[in-house]
Amino acid sequence: MSTSQNSSKGLSNEEAKRLLEQYGPNEITEEHLNPFLLFLKKFWGPIAWMLEAALLLEWAFGKTLNAVIIAFLLTFNAVLGFFHEQKAHGAVELLKKKLQVMARVLRDGSWVMMPARELVPGDYVRLRMGDFAPADMEIEEGHVDVDQSALTGESLPVEKSVKDTIYSGSIIRRGEVSGTVTATGAKSYFGKTTELVKLAKVPSQAEMLIMSIIKYLLVMDGVLVVAILAYAAITGIPMEDMLPFALILLIASVPVALPPTFTLSNAVGSLALSKEGVLTTRLSAVQDSAAMEILCSDKTGTLTLNELTLSTVRPHGDFKEQDLLKMASIASEESTMDAIDKVILDKTKELNVSIPKKTKFIPFDPATKRSEARYEENGKSYAAIKGSPLIIKEFDPTIDWEKESAEFAKRGERTIAVLGGEEGTTPKFYGLLALSDPVRPDSKEVIAKLKDLHVNVKMLTGDNSATAIHIGEKLGINGEVCDYNALKKEGKVELKPEVLNCEVYAGIFPEDKYNLVQALQKGGKEVIGMTGDGVNDAPALKQAQVGIAVSTATDVAKASASLVLTNPGLSGMLGAVETGRRVYQRLFSYISNKIVKTIQIGLFLALGLLIFGIKNFDVQAMPLIILLLIFTNDFVTMSLSTDNVRYSKKPNKWNVRELMEISVAFSIGWLVYIFGVYIWGWKLLDLSRPALDSFIFLGLVYSGHANIFLVREKSFLWHSMPSKPLLIAEFGGLLLATLMAIYGWLIAPVPLIMVLYLIIFTLIFMVALDFIKVPLLKRYI
Repeated sequence: MSTSQNSSKGLSNEEAKRLLEQYGPNEITEEHLNPFLLFLKKFWGPIAWMLEAALLLEWAFGKTLNAVIIAFLLTFNAVLGFFHEQKAHGAVELLKKKLQVMARVLRDGSWVMMPARELVPGDYVRLRMGDFAPADMEIEEGHVDVDQSALTGESLPVEKSVKDTIYSGSIIRRGEVSGTVTATGAKSYFGKTTELVKLAKVPSQAEMLIMSIIKYLLVMDGVLVVAILAYAAITGIPMEDMLPFALILLIASVPVALPPTFTLSNAVGSLALSKEGVLTTRLSAVQDSAAMEILCSDKTGTLTLNELTLSTVRPHGDFKEQDLLKMASIASEESTMDAIDKVILDKTKELNVSIPKKTKFIPFDPATKRSEARYEENGKSYAAIKGSPLIIKEFDPTIDWEKESAEFAKRGERTIAVLGGEEGTTPKFYGLLALSDPVRPDSKEVIAKLKDLHVNVKMLTGDNSATAIHIGEKLGINGEVCDYNALKKEGKVELKPEVLNCEVYAGIFPEDKYNLVQALQKGGKEVIGMTGDGVNDAPALKQAQVGIAVSTATDVAKASASLVLTNPGLSGMLGAVETGRRVYQRLFSYISNKIVKTIQIGLFLALGLLIFGIKNFDVQAMPLIILLLIFTNDFVTMSLSTDNVRYSKKPNKWNVRELMEISVAFSIGWLVYIFGVYIWGWKLLDLSRPALDSFIFLGLVYSGHANIFLVREKSFLWHSMPSKPLLIAEFGGLLLATLMAIYGWLIAPVPLIMVLYLIIFTLIFMVALDFIKVPLLKRYI
């Protein structure tokens, strides 16, 4: 703490205390949810309600075994979902931690160091080289170069002087300033970005799909339940027999294992991606990647290296490149840690250019737009000057440099002028240097491969249109370039066709990226991906269904994203898209199989009762059979999440209607099969009612597992080999059901010879359906 006094600026401690109460701490607050309450929420929802209602009814009617099985299903579903969905971090929490820095503040006329969270508007703050700006402030004294790359994404430092604003989250790279705090916490530029992160939320494909499937199946089974209850009322069947049967019929239509299967499939995909350098922070993003049709990519640090390079050395007149670099190096200083100086000095060392010892160095001054140095050579004193091309006019207005400088600017390059000469004489113009942020070596190839997968890559940049066109051409993005400001009306993008048709968006700002993603989502109804690396990208990353933080991203961007690339560049996105589409194929197999079995079982139970009557159809045994099927079929078929599949060359979007049409066709075939099994066991084999129930149970299990081998392969079932985990799970489930039937575990025993006949019958029926399946699927796929 210094003892210098300055009563005309800053606040008193009393004023600061009052303002702190008015504005609150300089931090971002976040609501923390109790993990136990989050777990309890897993017991609340449509699937949970139906299981809980069934549990209560079974318990009330004395069906203890059925009630225990349902309770286990309910708890298993909740534990699995809770375990996989918990996250140890969040974007808002990371923003809050980032604000916890110390600040130099003038309080009661004395400079003190205090926690940045205690800053209030009106405080007078001093920032030096290397400091992290703790709040938005207006400069009143001094000049600085500010690194805003974490906020704006641009790699070059920005000059700031009196009356300019330094935003929270910026880093001072050179110089020193003092100024007054204008905004803190959530009101600061940094904090407003956080608020966008809080607001940004879109439903996952999994959530929408599950609810759509449940809606279709509940409508179907709702009609069947009404018919069954009406039949019971007409024939006088006791309601204590029919209510559990009706409710179990509804439960049979609910994809109980679907949420955990989604979770497990995405977890398997996430594990595969982690080996390729892609981390997932939201499991459903793996599935969403399969449907991604548009990928909005931030230019700086994502498609480019975010590293300055010396792209052009253009000497003037008779000077050579070595002369130009020598003079530029003399006017540079390594200790300043300036990015431009470092690039120039590195190039000079690379070319082994000899640099004389400096006698004096004047750092870059934003006011004069130059840095200067003095050196001696051959007994004479010389000056070296490096800075903005505007300084050329000061020494030699006859030199025409504007054309070359404009050429560099069009290519997105920054121009540096170099002059020098003997002290006491007019400095001579040595030439121009052009600095650029080069495109990543693999960016063009990655974009081309993504296009082959029908993913439309759109580039977002703060550059002007001319620069954006040049960068786009380097990347192979040759479509329409749009000036984003021309698309805006009252701060938001109008949903015009050109908004969707643009391949490159120039002149775009952080809040614009968030609005653009929303506009694309509303206008095109497509799944949007967004890559980024800075704080500025966090809201858009959160809003996009697939937010991708690149390897150089800030912690804030990584926490807001659903995928984090740990390797440089976008190559990891290829793996993400391919893996997502493999996951889609596995889930398609599981869901279509589930729908087929639901329709088969629902129609069998309902039509069996209505056609054959309660005397010939054991209503009381069916609840136990259905619950056993959930274990032997549903949870065993979760192993489809590890199946060997080929990914599609086009985005995979869930079409519930198409899925239902395909599944209905399969279910009709298996419905014929199960009625054949029922009539065979009843009329031909003359089985007792308990043995017939077991025979039906076996038929439902066998047909369920046979159907998996049909739906997992779009061609004939022998064209691809299932994964080992799937084979083990399938044959394990079949073996368990077979042993239950043979030895009478929980159900009545069935003679071994009849079990063998049933296996042969199922295999023949499966092959017959396979020959019907191939031409059928060609209509849809």
